[in-house]
Amino acid sequence: MKDLSIFVDESGDPGTESKYYLIVLVFHEQNEGFARYEADYRNALNRKGLRDIPLHLSPLLNGNDGYKGMDVEERKKYLAAFRVFLQYLPFRYAAFSYKKSELDANMMAPRGAIKRIRRDIAVFLLDHLDYLQQFDEVKVYYDNGQALVTQALHDAVEFALSKEAIVYRDASPARYRFSQVADYICTLELEAIKYANAETGATGNLFFGMRKRFERDFLKKLRKHRL
Repeated sequence: MKDLSIFVDESGDPGTESKYYLIVLVFHEQNEGFARYEADYRNALNRKGLRDIPLHLSPLLNGNDGYKGMDVEERKKYLAAFRVFLQYLPFRYAAFSYKKSELDANMMAPRGAIKRIRRDIAVFLLDHLDYLQQFDEVKVYYDNGQALVTQALHDAVEFALSKEAIVYRDASPARYRFSQVADYICTLELEAIKYANAETGATGNLFFGMRKRFERDFLKKLRKHRL
């Protein structure tokens, strides 16, 4: 039996100052070994004297939540360890990005945003149907952050794939390492948009460097995993 897990994350909730909205799908084939990569990551944290905090990149960058009280250099060590972990981890991903103003005047209004997101995800899944149909079961992990996005995601997956092949499960970065991967990718893809539009702030420059360094050390390595 061959199973596929899809972990979902989003960035740019309604009401925030962000001009953009992103959804990331992370694909992991469950027959691909994961334990040794997990062990290597834990060992890397241990060598650096770091605790295994479930990665949440936005709080890491801003020094909030589990990273509160840590100095910049310590938080950079967490970022570096996770970046190396992802470099070798077996996964693929897809990212969907939007300007909120192009979705709808009210970003999460039922008409507009949900139709656009549902269509884009469905088209992507249909374009990769040969890949997806080789799996006996597809499990979608999503923390159901926004009801309308959840509905768009469900509708798109069920339209493109056999409904019987889908199992929806709640997920959170604290419970699943690949949810942390999805969170990391969401933030990096958002930063890529900001760099491209000269909108990155001091925090982005502090952790990722100027645009050329960001693209060389972070984005280029990450996008080798795109589906």
